[in-house]
Amino acid sequence: MDKLVRAIEDIRAKLDGLRKRSLKETPTRTIIIDPLLEALGYDVRDPDEVQLEYPTVDGKSVDYALLINGKPVLLVEAKPLDDPLNDVKGITQVVGYAANAGIVWCILTNGVVWKVYRSVEECPAPDKLMFEVSLDTRDHEGLSVEQIASQMWRFSREDMAKGTLDAIGEQTFTDSKVRKALDGIMRDAPRVLLNLVRSASDDGGLSPRRIKESLARIWAQGATTPQSTTSGPTQRRNLNEQGLSLRSQGARRAWATRRAGAGRTPSPYSESHHTAGKPREIVELYRAIDRLCLSLKPGDIQRRYTKMTINYLHGKAIFCCVHLQKGDIRVCLKLKHSRLVNPPSFARDVSNLGHFGVGDLQLALSNMAQLEEAKPLIHQSLEGQLGTVR
Repeated sequence: MDKLVRAIEDIRAKLDGLRKRSLKETPTRTIIIDPLLEALGYDVRDPDEVQLEYPTVDGKSVDYALLINGKPVLLVEAKPLDDPLNDVKGITQVVGYAANAGIVWCILTNGVVWKVYRSVEECPAPDKLMFEVSLDTRDHEGLSVEQIASQMWRFSREDMAKGTLDAIGEQTFTDSKVRKALDGIMRDAPRVLLNLVRSASDDGGLSPRRIKESLARIWAQGATTPQSTTSGPTQRRNLNEQGLSLRSQGARRAWATRRAGAGRTPSPYSESHHTAGKPREIVELYRAIDRLCLSLKPGDIQRRYTKMTINYLHGKAIFCCVHLQKGDIRVCLKLKHSRLVNPPSFARDVSNLGHFGVGDLQLALSNMAQLEEAKPLIHQSLEGQLGTVR
């Protein structure tokens, strides 16, 4: 990975000058993309490792097909340096090429931003975005080059051979599907589930109605509603229908509390405001953070949406602020960096820096492993607000 770190540093050093030249696709490939692929372990001059201009079913071609043991495992479509990579037609095209060829992974890149898609998912092409990483310091302020290199290393030749990206992708998309299914089940539980809960409770007096309402309340209080990464009238209608499906007054109160905080004017912002357009891995990471915060004191933690952050409160005290970005999630906590013993590499002191959220400690989280390391800090921030730091 050291070679990749050096390659990123070299590109960063000359990026401003390259942007002034408005590089077209070919020089972008030669100056930026080829060196990065080499640093990721692919020999772009060896057709047994990298097939250039890989043919597609419609007679066109994709810029690169990266091979492991002679088999294409990753397609890479290059764009000019100043391309924003947000053209739906272009995304659909490269994802479709990969799916038609039976290749699970594909990347759309302008050399600086690398968007990684899982082509085999049953959803619109833009929603197949697994994660993205940018070499630009403006996109990932506060992240070290090593952290960015670690994200890119997932699609290195070494890790593709190990199946690292396959494992992460399967887990992320499966969790998303299962969570969506559970949301529908828990909010309108079928009779078979009601019977199972009554049997397991050893209380034959529990009526199906009471169990159903209880399941809806518990789910509303302790789980994040899976939503599409796009917003619009259909999504708002679905949310209203979900709210109406909570059939007791207590369940509706729990729903309102979870959305906006009890006794407060409902926020004009919602979860979809923060998750719209974010890669699947970032959304699933947020959901894990959300579950963690709500579970620290079940029933006592409130979630509040603002324009830039999702805040978690105990009473009126904020202990965690979450800001979703395309490449990572910034978590602000009410802790002092100087008081931490062996702080993680993704933690930094922002007491004298501009940032979104409340607190002097900021964590830049990009995967579940980092969240595991961050859990004690989030818990400690809550304890500090409760006055119980030991």
